[in-house]
Formats: sequence, C-alpha cells, structure tokens
Amino acid sequence: MNDVQILINNGGKLYEPIVEEGISWETTRKGAPGKLTFNVLVDNTIDFTEGNAVRMAVDGTDVFYGYVFTKKRDKDGIIQVTAYDQLRYLKNKHTMHYERLTASELIKKVAAIHLLKVGEIEDTEYVIEKRVEDNQTLFDIIQEAIGITLENKKKLYVLYDDFGKLTLKNIESMKLDLLIDAETGENFDYVSSIDHRTFNRVKLYRENKDTGKHEVFTAPQDPEEFTASESIKKWGVLQYCEKIDEGVTNPQAMADALLEMYNRKTRSLSINNAFGDIRVRAGSHIAVQLALGDITVNKHMLVEGAKHVFTNRQHTMNLSLRSSEFNA
Repeated sequence: MNDVQILINNGGKLYEPIVEEGISWETTRKGAPGKLTFNVLVDNTIDFTEGNAVRMAVDGTDVFYGYVFTKKRDKDGIIQVTAYDQLRYLKNKHTMHYERLTASELIKKVAAIHLLKVGEIEDTEYVIEKRVEDNQTLFDIIQEAIGITLENKKKLYVLYDDFGKLTLKNIESMKLDLLIDAETGENFDYVSSIDHRTFNRVKLYRENKDTGKHEVFTAPQDPEEFTASESIKKWGVLQYCEKIDEGVTNPQAMADALLEMYNRKTRSLSINNAFGDIRVRAGSHIAVQLALGDITVNKHMLVEGAKHVFTNRQHTMNLSLRSSEFNA
C-alpha cells in the first residue's frame, strides 16, 4: 500500500489536486530528464499553469520535484499533466570552449550559466585538457565529458536530479540492497548482441599540425595479435573509429582502454511489473538472480531506465538493466 501525494505550487499557492489512478514516474540514465505524468480531475479550486513547480512524495518520502510542461484536456474535465525535473533544461543548446576542467567542474559551470540548482557533485578527478562544443545540447556536452572520463579512468558517473538539485555520482556508490529474482519480477526480456556498441578493433586518429599528416593509434596494436584475436575469428572485424583532439595525452592508452570496454557482447535485461521500490532510479545498482538461457545472472546490474507506476494503491516498476562493466 502506498500513499502518494502530489502538490502543485502556483505563485506561492499550493494545490493538492484530485489525481486519477495511474501515476507514472520515469528516469533514464542519460540524455533525458525525469518525467512525471498524472491525470487531474478539474474542480472549483484547482488552478495551475505551465511552469508551476510540482512535487511528489510517496509514504512521506520526497521522490520528484519538477515543473509542469504540458497540460492536455479532454471533454470529461480531466487534465493530463506532464512534468519534468530540472534536467529538462539540459535540452537547451549551447556553444562553449573550455580548458582543463573535470566533468564535475564542467557541470557546475553549466549549472551556473543556466541558473540550475546543484546538489552533491562527486569529483570525477580526470582533467579534460580542451574541448570545443559547437551548438550542442547541454546533455551532449556533459555526457561527452563523462564519456571521456570513463575512457581514461574507467569510472562511470551518472547525472540525475535529486528532488530539485543536479547530482553526480559514481555508479559504484549507488548500489541498493534490493534483489530481483523469479519471484519479485513478473516477467523479463533478455537480449544478448554484438550488433550495438561491440567492437574488437579500435582506430583513433588525429592530424599532426607540425607534419601535416595523420597519426593513427590502433588496438590491437600488433598485427599478429589482430589476426589471432578470438573475437575477430568469431565475429569478424567490428571496428570503432574516432577522431581525437590534440589534447589527448596518451592516445594509445585510450585505444587500449576502449578495446577492453567494447570487445564483448552487450547484454540487456528488461524486468516487467516488479514490486516497486522508490529508491530505484536510473543509475542505481540492484542485485539480479535469474536464469536467462545462455547464462545465469547472479550479480549487480545497472539500471538504464526505470518506470514506476502507482495504481489501485499498488506500486510496480518496469526496469531496463545491463551489466555494469559494459561501456557507457
């Protein structure tokens, strides 16, 4: 049983609307804001508009803080409301040039420019020498910095909104004492693939301004190692190719690290109608024990996406999971 409370703030006046069953709260690990959708029954007192702040608490625990972006009415006097958390403003496009910043420092700089509230930002440590971002979304600018940090430090960070404050955490600090097994998850879909973000050869290149020639860095670096690669024998050549900046100090180490991350199958797992737990959001780590056919999973997995549904005083969640050691 869950007590869900939604409040809307219109110019300092709080409204607690009459909400139909079927409230939905969704989070995605990267590239999208948290989303709250619900249906309001119109009465004589409710008064709210786009841009108003919305907060949701479940059993007294604050879960979502965001803003009304869309209202959709029907003939029966029901308003379908879509609200997004603060990450929605990271869809803004921006052009910026920065030097010697960590991803953490970059996030704080972006937040200051765009008037966003900041909470706990973990230190990502790795200093990015130089980047020029031209007409990119703030999501893409920040995610590029997080990706560069992953490539160089092998640490994956998640940016999310924690009840109205931008928060950045290493996924290793987001493990939950929660188990998904055959009893707690009603159904699942499991996919293993080499079709998406699997590579067994890495090629990085850049222009040497002094010589006017291209410098190329490959992994495997040794041609004999390349031809002897077991994954190439099994899958053929799946090549990752990227132009790198002159600020990359050790391109060969970067190529080697990328090969280590990408030279494997990707595995994804979707859990449907699991018992709900409001602690679970995109970026969380949860324990999974399931027999999936070609493998049996008994490990922590990373939540790529989470959708919580509150209906008939029941709380369920649909989760998209993947093995946490795989690339971003």
